Amino acid sequence: MKASRPVSRGTAAKAQRRAPAGAKAEQRVRDIVRVGREVFSERGYERATITEIAQRLGVSEATVFTYFRGKRELCVRVISDWYDEITAEIADELPTRKPVRAQLEFFVRAHLRLFLGHGKGMCALVLSEGRDTGSADLGAAVLPLHRRYTAPLMDLLARGQADGSVRSDVPLRLLRSLVLGPMEQMLWEAVSSTKPVDVDAAAGALSALLWAAMATPGSELAALRALRGHVAQALDQAAQL
Repeated sequence: MKASRPVSRGTAAKAQRRAPAGAKAEQRVRDIVRVGREVFSERGYERATITEIAQRLGVSEATVFTYFRGKRELCVRVISDWYDEITAEIADELPTRKPVRAQLEFFVRAHLRLFLGHGKGMCALVLSEGRDTGSADLGAAVLPLHRRYTAPLMDLLARGQADGSVRSDVPLRLLRSLVLGPMEQMLWEAVSSTKPVDVDAAAGALSALLWAAMATPGSELAALRALRGHVAQALDQAAQL
C-alpha cells in the first residue's frame, strides 16, 4: 500500500477545538483519534462515549476535551481521517491509462476491499452515519467527505462519456448512483453476515453488470475494430521493412 499523501480535512480541521502545538500535542491527538476509531468501530456512534475513550488512553476526559469539543467532533475527525486514507490510495493507484472499463473495475474492487479492510465496525459506522444527510449529528459533516471520496469515480465516468465508451444520455450523478448503490448494498450484507466476502469475485461480477448497463451500445465492438485496424497497419509496416 502506498503512503497516503496529505489532504485537507475540511470540516474536521475547522471544527477541531485546539490545533496541537508541538510534537507531544500532535501525538496526543493521533492517540485520541486512534482510540476513538477503535471505540466508534466497536460501539457505534450512539453507544460510544468520551469516558471510555479516555479510559482506554489512560487520561482524563478533560484531556480529550482539550482537543475536541465532544463526541461528534471527534467522530467527524475519525471518519475524515479514514476517508483521507482510502481516497489517497484510490487516487494514487487508479489506472488512468487503462480503458474506462478497467478503471471502473479497479474502483469497485478497491471500494469493497478498503471499506471492509478497515473492519466491519468502521464500515458500518461510515455507512450508517453518512446515510442521514439531514442529521444534526454526523450526516451533514460526513456528506462532503463522501463527495470528495467519489470524485475519482465521477472523473472516470466523465472521461468515459468524453471518449464515447460510456453512454452520454444518462446524467453523471445517476451513473454514480448506479455504481455506488449496489456496492453499498453489498457492504451492508457483508457487515451483517459472518461469512467471509470474496472481494475479487464480487467486484468482477458487479463490474460486468454495471458496465453492461452504462456502456455505449456498440462501443466495445468499435474499439475492437479500431484495434484490428491498428494491428493490420502495424503488420503492413513490418512487412515493408
